Amino acid sequence: MTEMPYRVTHRLVLSIAIPMTIGFVTTPLLGLTDTAVIGQTGRAADLAGLGVAAVIFDLVFSLISFIRTSTTAFVAQALGRRDETEQQAVFWRASLSGLIGGIAIILLGSVILYLGLRLIAPEPAAAAVASTYFYIRVLSSPFRFVNDALLGYVLGRGHGNWALGLQILINGTNIALSVLLGLTLEWGVSGVAWGTVLAELTGALVGLAVVIPGFRRMANPALAQIFERTKLLALFAINRDIMIRSLLLVGSFALMTRAGAQLGTDILAANALLMNFFMIAAFFLDGMAAAAEQIAGRAVGALDRPSFGDAVRLTLVWSLGLSALLAVAFLALGDDVIAFLTTAEHVRAVAGTYLPWMALTALTGALAFQMDGVFMGTAWSAEMRNMMILSFIAFCAVLWFAAPIWGNHGVWAALNLFLAARGLTLAAILPWKMRQIFP
Repeated sequence: MTEMPYRVTHRLVLSIAIPMTIGFVTTPLLGLTDTAVIGQTGRAADLAGLGVAAVIFDLVFSLISFIRTSTTAFVAQALGRRDETEQQAVFWRASLSGLIGGIAIILLGSVILYLGLRLIAPEPAAAAVASTYFYIRVLSSPFRFVNDALLGYVLGRGHGNWALGLQILINGTNIALSVLLGLTLEWGVSGVAWGTVLAELTGALVGLAVVIPGFRRMANPALAQIFERTKLLALFAINRDIMIRSLLLVGSFALMTRAGAQLGTDILAANALLMNFFMIAAFFLDGMAAAAEQIAGRAVGALDRPSFGDAVRLTLVWSLGLSALLAVAFLALGDDVIAFLTTAEHVRAVAGTYLPWMALTALTGALAFQMDGVFMGTAWSAEMRNMMILSFIAFCAVLWFAAPIWGNHGVWAALNLFLAARGLTLAAILPWKMRQIFP
C-alpha cells in the first residue's frame, strides 16, 4: 500500500469545500448581471433571445461536460500514486480534447444554431437576437473547455483556493465586461457576448500562466503517454456516462415542471419559485461534493482504504450537517423570501403550502450530492449512471401514480424520493466497489 502524504481531516475537507462553494455562488451572479444589462434595453425580444441562446449553449456544453470532472478524478488519483508525470499528462489530455471539441463547436456553429432554434421555436425577433449572441459567444468554446481542464487540474491537486481564484477571475471579468460593453458602451447583446469571450480568454491565459511553470518541476510526459489509447477511451467513457446522467437529471426536472403545469398556473409558478431554494442548496452541497471528489480520488490512487473511508465519512458528516442547517433556514425564512420574490398573493399562499417539501429536499439530496462526488472522484461513472437510471425509473413511477392522487404533494414526494434514491443506491453499492479497489 502506498502511504498518502496527508491525513483526511475536517480542516482538509473544508479547505476544499468552502472555496468551491464560494466559487459556485459567483455563477448565478453572472446570469443575473447579463439579464439585468439586457433588461435595460426595454425590449422583451432581447431578454427572450438571450434566454434562448443560453439554453442552446447549456445543451451543447453538456455534451463535453466531462472535462472538469474527469480531470479532477484522474489528477487526484495520480496525486495519490505520487505520479507527477501522469498528472501533467491528464491535464494535457483534457486540455487538447477540450480544445478540439471547442473548435468543432465553432465549425458546426451554424448547424447547432439552426437545430437549437428549430427545437425552441422562438419568435423571429428573439431568434435574431439569439443568433447575434450565439455567433459571438461560440468563439469562447475552446477557452471555456481549457478553463474546465485548468479548474479540474487545480482541484484534483487539492488547491481549492486556486480553483476559487480562477472562477472569480472568469466570472468577475465577465460581469465587469458585460456592464462595460453591454451597458456603458451600449453594445447590448453583442457586448454581453463579447464579455463572455474575453473573460474565458482571460481565464485561460492567466490559468495557463500559473499552472504551466509548475510543470518544470515535474517529469514531462511523452506524446505517446498523453495520447495513450486506453486513457483516452476512459476519458470519453466518463463523458458518455455523465452525459446520460445529466440528461436524466434534467429530464426529471422537466417532468416535474410538466406535472406542475397540469395542476394549474399557480402551482406551476409556485414550484418554479421554490426550485430557486433547491438551487441555493445545490450550490452549498456541490462544494462538499467537490471535496469528496478530490479526497476520495486521491485515496483510490494511493490504494489507501482507511483514508478513503475517512473521506467518505467526514464529507458525509459535513453534508448532512449543512443540509440540516439549510432545511431549518428554509423553514424559518422561506415565507419572507417568497413574499420578497413575488407580490402575487395566490402564488405566495401555494408556495407556502409546499415549502416543507422543498426544505426536505436539502436533507434527501445531501447523500446524493456527496455520493456523486465520491463516485466522480473515483471515476466510477458507469455505476453512477446505472444508479441514476434506477432512480429515474422510480421517480417516474411515483410521479405517475402519486400526482393524480395527491396533486402537487405527490409531485414533491416524487422529487424527494428521486433524490433519496440516488444517494441510497450509490451508498448501497459502495462497499462492493471498495472490495474491488481495496482487496
